[in-house]
Amino acid sequence: MPSRPAAHTKARASALAALTATVLALTGTPALAAPDPGHPMNQAFERAASRFGVPRDLLAAVGYGETRLDGHSGQPSQANGYGVMHLADNPENRTLERAADLTGESPDDLRTDTGANILGGAAVLRGYADKLGLDARDRADIDAWYPAVARYSGTGGPAAVLYADTVYTFLADGLDAVAPDGERVSVTGRPVSPHKGSLAGAEPGTRSADYPAALWVPADANNFATGRSAAIDKVIIHVTQGSYAGSISWFQNPASEVSSHYVVRSSDGQITQMVRDSDTAYHARSANSSALGIEHEGFVDDPSWFTDAMYRSSAALTAYLCDRYGIPKDRAHIIGHSEAPGNDHTDPGPNWDWTRYMQLVGGSTGGGTTPDGLSFTAYATQRSGSTGAQVKAVQQLLNEQGQAAGAADGTFGPATTAAVAAYQAAHGLDRDGVVGARTWTALLSAGSTATLREGATGDGVKRLQRALTATLGSAVGIDGSFGPATTTAVRGYQTSRGLTADGVVGPDTWAALQAGR
Repeated sequence: MPSRPAAHTKARASALAALTATVLALTGTPALAAPDPGHPMNQAFERAASRFGVPRDLLAAVGYGETRLDGHSGQPSQANGYGVMHLADNPENRTLERAADLTGESPDDLRTDTGANILGGAAVLRGYADKLGLDARDRADIDAWYPAVARYSGTGGPAAVLYADTVYTFLADGLDAVAPDGERVSVTGRPVSPHKGSLAGAEPGTRSADYPAALWVPADANNFATGRSAAIDKVIIHVTQGSYAGSISWFQNPASEVSSHYVVRSSDGQITQMVRDSDTAYHARSANSSALGIEHEGFVDDPSWFTDAMYRSSAALTAYLCDRYGIPKDRAHIIGHSEAPGNDHTDPGPNWDWTRYMQLVGGSTGGGTTPDGLSFTAYATQRSGSTGAQVKAVQQLLNEQGQAAGAADGTFGPATTAAVAAYQAAHGLDRDGVVGARTWTALLSAGSTATLREGATGDGVKRLQRALTATLGSAVGIDGSFGPATTTAVRGYQTSRGLTADGVVGPDTWAALQAGR
């Protein structure tokens, strides 16, 4: 997701066909059975549909398109939207406030209670239908709701059409979705022929001048700066913390003061460019002047958004940009938002598969280093005569631990060999002067031993993730965010070392890591 800039604290058939195959791949075979009324989310959709006269399947499709039916425990999206139905509370879109007026539910309940949130979404949709003049017969026709769904997006023009087309594709193809608590929510596919009305001519038709495969929908002029003050030298990977169309809408909102050059859709990898490459998007603070930003639809804590179509489409874009601007295809120049200097964001998070992504880009998955100089997707054995970024990391770590490795110049010479041997002797490791998995693990984990568990963030988590990558021999996302993937890696390490496998990094786990076990 982008951060604010430092200076600001074509017809229906073709549109739907573009999504059909990939939505089926994402959601599975459409269910034919009616929803189980004994489950709370299904019950909530039924109650809301009945109270406000909104088709139940339409509500479910909107919720799925917004959040994959995940309310994220009341935490807001990038656009300050809440719950399964993404009720928004921002200067240009106040559906949360409207839902409160229409339902009598409190804003707090609408944010955090899934049943209330779904009720609120239905109320807002019904309100739009009433303003459009839909009568009872119209409301019984799911195709007549298209303009109301477009308004629910909180925007207009091409972005609203992208949003509504996605919802109607879900209705056409059906859904068999699983909510976070394991409840299945189904929508049976059916023929659709939405009544687009004045929106029929609003489909995005302009293509990107920088990347011809992308659509062009410009961000608001308040959300980027014309021109650049530095040469383009990196690509930064983001996750939107919201939906594709919702993020496009947010970047068109002058109050947001954020943007990105490109946005990639989860279901089929469709790309929309919003800021020209030659201009400065506001997405990564201090790195804005020299970076190209690519946003990916989804949420960092839910890997289901990161589809094969998204990875392949985004990687093709990144490879194209690297070739066009002479950017090296390595992890020093293709980085996550969390790795950009001066940023406090955690995206793309531990569920983003960097190894796969870099392979698709056609670049280095292990030889490059992130800007901190210590984070790699693999740690190779280093010995006398070795050179490169990983030797430089060894030297930096040794010097930090009081061993005289000399200048961190990336050349493994006599001074580095002696410093490695001295460190090994002091920590009960084989004193061979070679930095293998055990010595790497000890060096990378050295430091404070505060207890860490899922939800923790910061440099301590990065040390843990580096050490786990070294000792397990497989990449653990090094982003400073202790998420589910890190918990799994910790449990795997604990089990293999005979420790209590609770996923919590306490004194015993730290001691094992710092002993190079």
